[in-house]
Amino acid sequence: MFVRPVSTEEGRRLQRISRTAKDPVKLRRTIVVLMSAQGRTVKDITTLMQVGEDYVREVIHAFNGRGFDALDPKWSGRRPRTINDEVRERICLIARTSPADWKITAFSTWSLTGCSPSTWSSTR
Repeated sequence: MFVRPVSTEEGRRLQRISRTAKDPVKLRRTIVVLMSAQGRTVKDITTLMQVGEDYVREVIHAFNGRGFDALDPKWSGRRPRTINDEVRERICLIARTSPADWKITAFSTWSLTGCSPSTWSSTR
């Protein structure tokens, strides 16, 4: 299994990333892609990089599918956005007002607890 053919420009970009990457995850992924592009087998890469075969295969598959975006780490601590920027801006505008402006008398300031659906029945 090898990475897709890499153009000269992409090869230069990969080399530049390998020299300047501050993030160790991005650096490791870039080196895996470079080694694969140079014709190294998965087994060779795992031996030289001290990583598992599954990791190398995942990186190669991701690069083949998503290109350079696959080199950036996807931190799993964050969910994908469920609201768009327009809705977010509207929520921010409401949060800058007082609950009294909305005729809500159960509390005087906004809080996450006060905004949760479990408290809605007691405030209506």
